Amino acid sequence: MQTILVTGGTGYIGSHTVVELLQKNYNVIVVDNLSNSTTDSLDGIEKICGKRPIFYQNDCSNMSEMTSIFDRHPEIAASIHFAASKAVGESVEKPLLYYRNNLLSLINLLECIKTHAGGGIVFSSSCTVYGQPDVLPVTEQAPMKKAESPYGNTKQIAEDIIVDTVAAYPEIKAIALRYFNPIGAHPSAEIGELPLGVPNNLIPFVTQTAYGLRSELKVFGNDYNTPDGTPVRDYINVVDLAKAHVIAVDRLLTNKGKKAVEVFNLGTGTGLSVLEVIKAFENATGVKLPYSIVDRRAGDIEKVWADTAFANKELGWSAKETIEDTMRSAWEWEKRYRSKVNITQ
Repeated sequence: MQTILVTGGTGYIGSHTVVELLQKNYNVIVVDNLSNSTTDSLDGIEKICGKRPIFYQNDCSNMSEMTSIFDRHPEIAASIHFAASKAVGESVEKPLLYYRNNLLSLINLLECIKTHAGGGIVFSSSCTVYGQPDVLPVTEQAPMKKAESPYGNTKQIAEDIIVDTVAAYPEIKAIALRYFNPIGAHPSAEIGELPLGVPNNLIPFVTQTAYGLRSELKVFGNDYNTPDGTPVRDYINVVDLAKAHVIAVDRLLTNKGKKAVEVFNLGTGTGLSVLEVIKAFENATGVKLPYSIVDRRAGDIEKVWADTAFANKELGWSAKETIEDTMRSAWEWEKRYRSKVNITQ
């Protein structure tokens, strides 16, 4: 069994990916500083898989801590890099935090991979690298436009860093997965999206409002050039997304890549507006959502959804889950988590 390092592995997408890796019989080492997650997700992973990954509470932006992990685990065959700050609005307010955390963590990981013969890297990128595309759906060949936020810019710069690193050190191979908007939860409801503090993504706001933790859902702007005036995104089920990371790791380890650095869009190929998402949640759960329209949020783009043909063909992967099933999974996770919290209080 080969060993995969997963940075940010207690987080939302990371924890779901760890589940998929363990279920494919990989050994998994998780590194996370718990800045936006807790070790509860490790408990959930263990309940789903019957086994627990090795865990280090370390900061990827600390070079000595990362070096010690690679020294201790020379068996690391590849890495998946999730560890990053990821809130668009917060990045506008705290750009230096985002540049320091998101870029230094990647540089340290690449340095460790280089010096320890640590295989290749699957990088958690984002559709934000495209800015507001001129043509939709957006393909992997679309030009990177000026980022709308420091967060988006860190993803652009990170991809440049990876390309330059691989060019200098051909033994390192890389796959950048540009995903759109991950939502939902594992069908077991043992793990899901649990932001610390005020959520920055739509669906936790939706489920927290439905549960009564918030009086209403705020919709940021209804004057965009979209059918109903609210922003349009490509919402992909997090388990579908996690499975794509396992396929990418398999591709790296078996040298099936066509280029030293490969890029894939991961989405459904369908755009939904915020109001359409609200309606889908209500239809799937029977819960009515109170909401109000407020001003636009800094850094948000108007509309984007993926052309997934390349990922479908090259990876043999596609998104399977419906928006209704995904909404139900998010709601079941919210209810289960809140019931556990109430029990312990």
